[in-house]
Amino acid sequence: MSPPCQSSSSSHGDRASTETLQRNNSSNSGVILDISALKMADVDSEVPPLPPRYRFRDLLLGDQTFQNDDRVQVEFYVNENTFKERLKLFFIKNQRSSLRIRLFNFSLKILTCALYILRVSLDDPKDINGNPCSALCRNNSWTNASESPEIKWELIFWVNRRVSVWAIQVTVAFISFLETMLITYLSYKGNIWEQIFQISFILEMINTVPFIITIFWTPLRNIFVPVFLNCWLAKGALENMINDFHRAIQRTHSAMFNQVFILICTLLCLVFTGACGIQHLERAGKNLSLFDSFYFCIVTFSTVGYGDVTPQIWPSQLLVVILICVALVVLPLQFEELAYLWMESQKLGGNYSRHRAQTEKHVVLCVSSLKIDLLMDFLNEFYAHPRLQDYYVVILCPTEVDIQVRRILQIPLWSQRVIYLQGSALKDQDLMRAKMDDAEACFILSSRNEVDRTAADHQTILRAWAAKDFAPNCPLYVQILKPENKFHVKFADHVVCEEEFKYAMLALNCVCPATSTLVTLLVHTSRGQEGQLSPEQWQKMYGRCSGNEVYHIRLCDSKFFGEYDGKSFTYASFHAHKKYGVCLIGVKREENKSILLNPGPRHIMAATDTCYYINITKEENSAFIFKQEEKHSRGLPVTGLYDASSRLPVHSIIASMGTVAIDLQNPDPPEEGSKLTLPTENGAGSRRPSIAPVLEIADSSAILPCDLLSDQSEDETNQSDEEGSVGSDFVKGYPPNSPYIGSSPTLCHLLPQKAPFCCLRLDKGCTHNSFEDAKAYGFKNKLIIVSAETAGNGLYNFIVPLRAYYRPRKELNPIVLLLDYPPDNHFLEAICCFPMVYFMAGTIDNLDNLLQCGIIYADNLVVVDKESTMSAEEDYMADAKTIVNVQTMFRLFPSLSIITELTHPSNMRFMQFRAKDCYSLALSKLEKIERDKGSNLAFMFRLPFAAGRVFSISMLDTLLYQSFVKDYMIAIARLLLGLDTTPGSGYLCVMKITEEDLWIRTYGRLFQKLCSSSAEIPIGIYRTESHMFSSSECKESYAQSQVSINVEQGEEHRERGESWKEKTAHRNSTTSDQSEHPLLRKKSMQWARRLSRKSTKPSSRAERISQQRLNLYRRSERQELSELVKNRMKHLGLPTVGYDEMNDHQNTLSYVLINPPPDTMLELNDIVYIIRSDPLAHVPEDSQVGQARGARNQQDFGTETRDETHL
Repeated sequence: MSPPCQSSSSSHGDRASTETLQRNNSSNSGVILDISALKMADVDSEVPPLPPRYRFRDLLLGDQTFQNDDRVQVEFYVNENTFKERLKLFFIKNQRSSLRIRLFNFSLKILTCALYILRVSLDDPKDINGNPCSALCRNNSWTNASESPEIKWELIFWVNRRVSVWAIQVTVAFISFLETMLITYLSYKGNIWEQIFQISFILEMINTVPFIITIFWTPLRNIFVPVFLNCWLAKGALENMINDFHRAIQRTHSAMFNQVFILICTLLCLVFTGACGIQHLERAGKNLSLFDSFYFCIVTFSTVGYGDVTPQIWPSQLLVVILICVALVVLPLQFEELAYLWMESQKLGGNYSRHRAQTEKHVVLCVSSLKIDLLMDFLNEFYAHPRLQDYYVVILCPTEVDIQVRRILQIPLWSQRVIYLQGSALKDQDLMRAKMDDAEACFILSSRNEVDRTAADHQTILRAWAAKDFAPNCPLYVQILKPENKFHVKFADHVVCEEEFKYAMLALNCVCPATSTLVTLLVHTSRGQEGQLSPEQWQKMYGRCSGNEVYHIRLCDSKFFGEYDGKSFTYASFHAHKKYGVCLIGVKREENKSILLNPGPRHIMAATDTCYYINITKEENSAFIFKQEEKHSRGLPVTGLYDASSRLPVHSIIASMGTVAIDLQNPDPPEEGSKLTLPTENGAGSRRPSIAPVLEIADSSAILPCDLLSDQSEDETNQSDEEGSVGSDFVKGYPPNSPYIGSSPTLCHLLPQKAPFCCLRLDKGCTHNSFEDAKAYGFKNKLIIVSAETAGNGLYNFIVPLRAYYRPRKELNPIVLLLDYPPDNHFLEAICCFPMVYFMAGTIDNLDNLLQCGIIYADNLVVVDKESTMSAEEDYMADAKTIVNVQTMFRLFPSLSIITELTHPSNMRFMQFRAKDCYSLALSKLEKIERDKGSNLAFMFRLPFAAGRVFSISMLDTLLYQSFVKDYMIAIARLLLGLDTTPGSGYLCVMKITEEDLWIRTYGRLFQKLCSSSAEIPIGIYRTESHMFSSSECKESYAQSQVSINVEQGEEHRERGESWKEKTAHRNSTTSDQSEHPLLRKKSMQWARRLSRKSTKPSSRAERISQQRLNLYRRSERQELSELVKNRMKHLGLPTVGYDEMNDHQNTLSYVLINPPPDTMLELNDIVYIIRSDPLAHVPEDSQVGQARGARNQQDFGTETRDETHL
């Protein structure tokens, strides 16, 4: 309601009205509208000075109004401006004032309980003569004594209360009575009986009214009053006080805390009430002390019941019965509520405490749904680094925790470090629970198992925005699925786009075998201990080299590279590998933020450069033993680097638990130094028989950094007539149309003019050409076929690395996109500028589609995981269709190299599955052994993964996790895969070891050869060995599988490989093929028997006959499949020439050796991974003319063409 406005001309009224204005404004009970600004300008009125702050008497005086004629007061009150409302606001509604009132009330109740204990301690039950009514009580006790002589009722109704104690109790009771009546009056809402019959009001009256009566009637001063019941009033006051406290500070405590607090208070009140009540009633009997009564209550409520202290009279026994009944009713309800809240809090995960967030370090992991594989990959990779052992991981997930995840989180290894919170990253409350603002980092992962991956990206984007809005200073590590959504989260510190990496890796797998395995091993943390207990030599070497990772260090702080300050990059890389076994792959200048892979010999190392190298462990964890320093200390002469005439030592990398001890002996070469004579039996007398030394400073006449560029120019000018029609019209430039925002510009081979969309269709002719199948095009190189569900923007990153400018033009492979659904014009607009890129609508489960797209002329078939199959009722069944289709193609086209992407890495054991292959069974047992040891790469020994034939994008999740410790890993991976092209940075390619290259002998000499001749840095070897996979019948005996190894099958394969052995006669015997060395093959078979559960008996004649029948059956099955394929080819009008069903690679195994030791022997057909320097980094001026002319031809693309790079 609005109060009346009064006006007065006195100064006193003006001051009072001003004070009223300030009071109303301060208490937020009204709003004053000042309209003096609406007066005319000629009216001059002075604003009176501000009055002093209002006092409490103003609260009682009521309203005062202004007397200023120039102002009009308008007050709008939220509450009634009455005396009752003001008191109600002060005592109840205002949180801070009511908190003080409740605190005062709680103190009064505690004081009364303390006074009761004081009175009991000073009371003597034997002295009741001071009571005026003692005679009456004595008569009553005598009357009752005739019935029950043990009970002295006067001791129950009367006590000895000293005057000082009585005075204090009366004062406290009077104050409590007034406060209770005032609160009752303010809380009155029309029903007086509801207020009177409240338990709290009744208890107040019982504990206060008798004391007030004793003021006027002195004989009742020693009457007993159950003041100990005030403990229940104190309990209620404490609960209200805590609620007001959290209202005042604008924070809410958890329901779990509230319930625990109520339960504890209830137990204390029951024990205190029982102890005081029993003690008082036993005054008439055994006269127990207060401590004995407390002891009895504790023993009783804990259900122990010793029986040494018991109540003796029936009133106290009745009180015990009442207390037990109350406890049986109240406590179970409290415990049930507590258990329910505890279960709910377990689902929600509780909170991450502020104290722990401020004293300990933690990271937050935000996911849509948490699977066991994702959790274990993150935890194993995150905690693999020693300096992260003390970090906490807070998982924020909107779904309820999975049962398997709950079991993992209950393991002591993770239960103390991993906290699961159920909540949404879009709610500030949940981010507050996770203490996001105090986190060291926030990882936001997308749900790749969603059918709609775009919707999953949208959720990730919103989570990233919410985290950035709530905690702007928290580093963000974001995983995005589709490249077109990447620019929405470009503000994040680190972003990994799944489809970008996936397609670029699959593309490089076609030209650089097993690139996916190489990168996966590099981004996984391992100590190189996998496979060391295996009798297989290749598994030991493969497992040891898998422990290599990328590390960084400043040159001035490094013992590896510190001595190469002022030397060329290739000189530092070669000598560091020769001396320490580390591979220097890149460098970053202090003034430049870009990492350069193999910047070439013209890059001079500086003390401030950051070096990036591959090694089994980082330099800080290495122990150096310098033999030269020992010679200095002993006074012995020190030999130079090339002085001694000793044999080249074996520089092997020995991995240990956390520290690597490298014995740095003087790496002296043979006496002839760089004069390594060529073996005469190789017959390569025309080759230069020695390896030139790597120069400290680049010599432009000796180093040919533009060797690749000269090859390309030769392709442009000196092509033969038969190749001129294929590649003579290609130009170099930047693709004019990018399918999404944020793609890195890459110089590529392009068509001079865009190809019409109709010409991109492989299986249908048009007005420009009449070709309807791959055979009609007459491609010179093998095809690369990509099977995908849709033409997403990620496919663009598959084409770009295969059409990059550094790929020789004569080696470009035609690319055929086999799509389930035809692409849209937007995608065709992006790919129509690339040469030899076609598409076709079809699926891999249709044989006709495979034959039409030219699968018999293909060298690689890439099968991309389909989005529609990623979401299955059973998680691991998402790959079922892909695995079966690939297995069918594996049987139909054995010579085809099939590269498959799977959703779950654990399903790779089904790739190229052979049910009766005992060697695969042995590898399966080895995988289980490595998993039991806690290896993060237990699947690495699976043959399809080791050979680079299978890949799962989830294996690259560790790339994002490693970026928390190594912030350069994403940049290096993008440079290796060709996703980014930094000027001056090299690129990944391969070279094959032929018979003419075997004279180099070792990997260390090859390192020197490449660094001195073409300034290339080798980083690993892809090795293929011939192996005998015994395919015998696996029997079941005693419920255990036994393996029957058939030697005749190996003999048959050995005869088949005679022609191949003649070509490899000069191969080194250390790791030669199994068919050439029966002893090694025998060891392999013995290992397979040892890993089986029981040893096998010698094969009998019947078993040999059954094996021959099996071989005949296999041959007939192959012939049947061959006839099926040829019949379909004839039906489609395709020539059957070129289909060779018997040319398979089933008897070979391949694996990757990352940064092998320098003494590793080279073998025939080894493929060496090398980082070649940028051919455009140091191009002479005169060579720019020809390239610029070719770039100008791209102007036909129109105005949307990007700026070309002038060569």
